[in-house]
Amino acid sequence: MTVKDWRIGIAGLGTVGAGLLGFLAERPGFAPAGGRVTVTGVSARSRSRPRPVDISKIAWFDDPVALAASPDNDLFVELIGGSDGPAKAAVEAALNAGKPVVTANKALIAEHGAELAALAESKGAPLLFEAAVMGGVPAVKMVREALVGDDIKSIAGILNGTCNFILTEMEATGRSFADVLAEAQRLGYAEADPTMDVGGFDAAHKISILAALAFGCAPTYAAAEIEGIDQVDLMDIKMARDLGYRIKLVASADRSEDGVLVRVHPSLAPANHPLAQAGGALNALFIEGARIGRIFVQGPGAGAGPTAAAVAADIADAMTSAQRPVFQAQAGSLAPFKPIDPSKMMGRAYLRFLVRDEPGVIAAVSETLAEAGVSIESFLQKPVEDAAGVPIVLTTHAVAESVLMAAVERIAGLPAVLERPRLLRIAQI
Repeated sequence: MTVKDWRIGIAGLGTVGAGLLGFLAERPGFAPAGGRVTVTGVSARSRSRPRPVDISKIAWFDDPVALAASPDNDLFVELIGGSDGPAKAAVEAALNAGKPVVTANKALIAEHGAELAALAESKGAPLLFEAAVMGGVPAVKMVREALVGDDIKSIAGILNGTCNFILTEMEATGRSFADVLAEAQRLGYAEADPTMDVGGFDAAHKISILAALAFGCAPTYAAAEIEGIDQVDLMDIKMARDLGYRIKLVASADRSEDGVLVRVHPSLAPANHPLAQAGGALNALFIEGARIGRIFVQGPGAGAGPTAAAVAADIADAMTSAQRPVFQAQAGSLAPFKPIDPSKMMGRAYLRFLVRDEPGVIAAVSETLAEAGVSIESFLQKPVEDAAGVPIVLTTHAVAESVLMAAVERIAGLPAVLERPRLLRIAQI
């Protein structure tokens, strides 16, 4: 086999881009296929911004699209971010030129993966995105390559380190969401605008990609059911702990004969469960297959080192000229999955009610649930200092979501209930 040296263009020189430049400077011959990697061009928003790596001897491109199409590189790395704009245009330019593309851009793949896969396959150019999901944990390779001999039934886990850090710190320190979010921003775990993370959208992009790989469908981000952690109250974290649970932002994808359900929600996990034990900024993932049973992986989901390592692994794959579909099937056969109506799903739930401190309230709540067909599994009433009323917390046995939601609406209308009941799912993992 003839081994060639590879010339690489990198667009986006933030945390991951700078980490990749540092790695390639230290280990230009890292790939098992042999050959050396040389960075021949870079592009970013600012040329003068201080960086930990010297780029003065690398050709600078103001326009990432021009870098992507430049004949002076053989492979294009996109680390700009964003589902549209210059990131999408640059990836399309590189693919149209027949160049392999490596990206860490989960929004781009989740929202435009099918069309980009069709373009890549028509040009015979690999499109690789290991770093888009779980940073340095090889989740994409596991699902797309290692588990191709199995039928995956479900995937569920913690896919956003920012949210995991916030929830972990809220429980450990008793501080509010706003206070811990500010700390996460100071530490660099959260962006100045944290909406993509705390709103659940980042995790939804990632689980949409994994669902497409696992189930052989097109990424269908628009069909994901998304709820973030911005409404998680410290009271719920404390009450959940008293019941033996921890609250985590869980992203899941489940396949059945009826279709596929992709959702991101704050969920309760038993305190001794591996997901509950994954603290701080860690990511964690369960994969369940018909033949292998369950696999659990955990590791850093972001950061310069882990994510740059995932990008480098994709570069190494491109250097071997490995050919496979971008997803599990040829792009021409990819179709959006059939979404399952979540109201028909069965599951257990956590409910918190804030009620007046008066006789008969607990009986009224219990009777309303019983009349609706909701069975109570556990119950907790614990006065909270400075609360406007008395919080009542209970967990349910498995019940259809449509039944549960109807019961919640009826309870919300009771005279003694002071605010809308809070509902969290109990993770089925």
